[in-house]
Amino acid sequence: MLTKDQALELLHKHTLNQNLRRHMFAVGVTMKALAQKLGYDPQEWEVLGLLHDADWEETKDKPNEHTKHTLNWLKEIGISEGPIVHALMSHNRKFTYLAELEGKMEWALETCDELTGFIVAVTLVMPDKKIASVKIESILKKWKTKEFAKAVDRTQIAQCEEKLKIPLHEFIQISLSAMQNHHEELGL
Repeated sequence: MLTKDQALELLHKHTLNQNLRRHMFAVGVTMKALAQKLGYDPQEWEVLGLLHDADWEETKDKPNEHTKHTLNWLKEIGISEGPIVHALMSHNRKFTYLAELEGKMEWALETCDELTGFIVAVTLVMPDKKIASVKIESILKKWKTKEFAKAVDRTQIAQCEEKLKIPLHEFIQISLSAMQNHHEELGL
């Protein structure tokens, strides 16, 4: 199984942008918290979160390549199958057509990826720009304002209710708490 240290090594080797790294850290800690909530392997889910956009700097202008580079990097270290590989294959399925979303891990990534960005956006409009100041009510208020962070696909996030059986309010709280517990890593 791929370790967190191996994932971090790949991430740091291929991702220079600090904000992109922080995004992957945020998704990683959120995935870990969701795994704990749902009874899955927290390390495995965290590793997926850490790697899900590792090749973004190289592929942002070539959407049909996103995740394929990461999958190749994993092959180079001897990892060509397993849950993390399948989840990465399904992460960019709209462009790569490599795999469909199937299990809870894939759906957790699908739903929390956008949410972490939304939480960061809410944090950045707080007077002190600290995630510790963010409350669930602040997020829900901004959620209803369609002009706020309008690029965030709220429908994608809201699938947490159907696919993970976690009510949206609770899903947001799990993600917010995970990110608050790792605020230094996230620079928030």
